[in-house]
Amino acid sequence: MARMYNDGLVTCTARELVIRRYYFPLASAKRIPYERIRGLQQVPLSRLGGRWRIWGSGDFVHYFNLDPGRVDKSVAFVLDLGARVKPVITPDEPDRLVAALAEHRIEVTRG
Repeated sequence: MARMYNDGLVTCTARELVIRRYYFPLASAKRIPYERIRGLQQVPLSRLGGRWRIWGSGDFVHYFNLDPGRVDKSVAFVLDLGARVKPVITPDEPDRLVAALAEHRIEVTRG
């Protein structure tokens, strides 16, 4: 049985990655089938590198879901879906997320 992950904002189901509070202004979820994920890069969060980005994009490339708790987190994951805009997630338990995604053959690179 595949490992599941759910922290309320990021969920790994049997078929897809769900990012809650993604779309502005309704805060609806983005659902990404695993086969659409071309790459996943783990990056550190810093004061200038996304920690204070509560929702949206500052550079028109990286898009953050609504996560008021992001200011207390230190790790983010950038998803490559083959498009210009790359969703960025900040899970509560990064190691558990990586393990759940590995079961779907999604490997994480470090950046």
